[in-house]
Amino acid sequence: MRVVSEAVPAFEAIDEAGSLETRGSGTWSRKQILGHLIDSALNNTHRFVRAPRVEVLVFPDYDQPVWVAAGGYQDRPWPALVRFWADLNTHLSEVIRRIPPDQLDTPCRLGESEPLTLEFLVRDYVRHMRHHLQQILDPEGSRAKTHPPFA
Repeated sequence: MRVVSEAVPAFEAIDEAGSLETRGSGTWSRKQILGHLIDSALNNTHRFVRAPRVEVLVFPDYDQPVWVAAGGYQDRPWPALVRFWADLNTHLSEVIRRIPPDQLDTPCRLGESEPLTLEFLVRDYVRHMRHHLQQILDPEGSRAKTHPPFA
C-alpha cells in the first residue's frame, strides 16, 4: 500500500516528544490519532473479511474514545505504534485485494446506520486514513473539527 510506504518515513522523523503533540481538534495527540487509525484497521479488517460471506453484514458501532483509551496509545512507544499501524495496513491491503468484485455491493449496517455497500466502506477507509495522516503530519492542513463518519 503506497500510503503506508510514504507515511512510515515521515512518522519515523517524529520523535517521542513530537508524538505527544495534539492535532486537529486539539483533543488527541499524534499517538492517539495513530492509535485511532490502528483501531480503524482492526475494525475494518473484520468488516472486510466478514461482509463478502454474508447476505447483509451487521456490525457494532465503533466508539472511538473507548477504543483509544483501551489501547493506551498515549503511554506506548511511538516507534512501536508506527510499526503496528504499518503492519496492520499492509495486511489489510491484502484483505481488500482479495475481496471478490461481485461482493463489493454487499450491504453493511454499522450500528444503527443505514446500510452502506462494502465498496463504500473500503473507499471510505482509505479516505478516512488520509484525513488522519494529514492531521498527524501537517498541523496547518489539519484544522478539521470532525472525524469522518465510518471509521
